Amino acid sequence: MPRPMPVGVRTAYTAEMTAARTAAAPADRWRHLERAHILSQPWPWPHTRNHVAMLGLALRQRDRREALGQVVRIIVAAPGSALGRYPEGNTGRANVPLTRPMPLPDDLAAILTT
Repeated sequence: MPRPMPVGVRTAYTAEMTAARTAAAPADRWRHLERAHILSQPWPWPHTRNHVAMLGLALRQRDRREALGQVVRIIVAAPGSALGRYPEGNTGRANVPLTRPMPLPDDLAAILTT
């Protein structure tokens, strides 16, 4: 069973998810969802919730490729998190391979190591 999400990580994750819902520009919404994804990867429910939000945005934008990619990611997010098998730093978008690790932004790395 994964450890509970630390308060600092949860606070940052919630802030990114809120910013994604309230940002005016679609590019800003995606950027916040990507950052929330990076923060959520070790925890099954927040990780899955993030992919559901990504799916919602893809559907609103009528982006079929992204929507299909998010459906696949919704299916694998919770098991991957629960087993500790997720590519650290991956932004969670359909334009990035499911298993590709990516560099962590410095500010998110600092939050995740606390």
